[in-house]
Amino acid sequence: MKKHHQILIIGGGNAGLSAASQLLHKDRHLDIAIIEPSEKHYYQPAWTLVGAGEFEINDTERLEADYIPKGTTWIKDAVAAFEPEQNSVTCRSGDKYTYDVLLTVPGIQINWDKIKGLKETLGKNNVTSNYSFDIAPYTWELIRNFKGGVAVFTNPNTPIKCGGAPHKIMYLACDYWRKKGILDKCEVHYISGGSMMFGVKEYAKTLEAVVAKNNIHTHFSSNVTQVDGAKGTVYYEAKDADGKVAQHSMKFDMCHVVPPQSAPDFIKNSPLADPSNPLGWIEVDKFTFRHTRFPNIFACGDVSNAPASKTGAAIRKQVPVVVEHMLAHIRNTTSDAKYDGYSACPIPTEYGKLMLAEFDYANKPKMTFPFDQAVPRRTMWVLKKYILPWLYWNRILSGRA
Repeated sequence: MKKHHQILIIGGGNAGLSAASQLLHKDRHLDIAIIEPSEKHYYQPAWTLVGAGEFEINDTERLEADYIPKGTTWIKDAVAAFEPEQNSVTCRSGDKYTYDVLLTVPGIQINWDKIKGLKETLGKNNVTSNYSFDIAPYTWELIRNFKGGVAVFTNPNTPIKCGGAPHKIMYLACDYWRKKGILDKCEVHYISGGSMMFGVKEYAKTLEAVVAKNNIHTHFSSNVTQVDGAKGTVYYEAKDADGKVAQHSMKFDMCHVVPPQSAPDFIKNSPLADPSNPLGWIEVDKFTFRHTRFPNIFACGDVSNAPASKTGAAIRKQVPVVVEHMLAHIRNTTSDAKYDGYSACPIPTEYGKLMLAEFDYANKPKMTFPFDQAVPRRTMWVLKKYILPWLYWNRILSGRA
């Protein structure tokens, strides 16, 4: 296998595959290699619906080999180290590869071990998380069999992929329990590291009404530190009005946990990481995704330090921009392509209704459809459940959407 490639892509997820496809659409003679160790590829946005009993988990899994773009080289390995001054990377196997241009898009790391006791109790003792392919079906088991009591939903104090996921499943659970006639027997708590339900006021107003309707108790600026499944207790620290941190605990009968997240360790410990950020995101220009110190290195999607929401919708708008700048670098030209921070978060507020929140860097709504998207609608539920999964597998990964 050749050791030098014109373009080397680290990561065979949404960003890596769609970028490779779009590059080849523009120039089929490009020499592109993708380093990705995984045999399977997942459509993770559907895992909330899996947890709500509305989607089959096996329908979110496909073979990675079926989506590697034809005309690229798949290096089934994982990167261990970067040597940007030598334009090279070293893989776990010990193999080295060099490049003219590097696109680093390995996604995000879920740090299950950052919450004490979570890994040991996850998937049992009424503790679940939709952030795991193996555990998401257990969420539906817990919701379906819940008879009342205290239900806790958590959200960490770090950026996460799909920032709405921690409360999406909470709204669906409440709606299910209402229809089952037991919501009045349920005490629902939302423990969040954030300071509000949503960062865009137009959409936040809708969600605050949903929270009130379901009598959800919110605990903002609160960070979960431990889950003791055997004792049915979650521990968290919260800042008071004076900024002092106090320790708290809460008994639960069901707990859906979202763990803290960061850049993968091999990124965090590399020269590409933003030295001012403890989570290790790759340091890029937020408009072009070019690395701020290494001009032939690019990064977008969940791993970059661009202050955008980490969603598939954001990636879909970022990839065409990064592709233009990569090609310009190869051709010794320039591009004026810029990303404005666009992201979208489809938030189901009940079964059969969904609010499609679209916004930019300034947290200003950027609505695609000719109606008020802050109003949950049946049509947006159909978009989330049926249309977006089809687009992902058939158009987005192939670089055609």
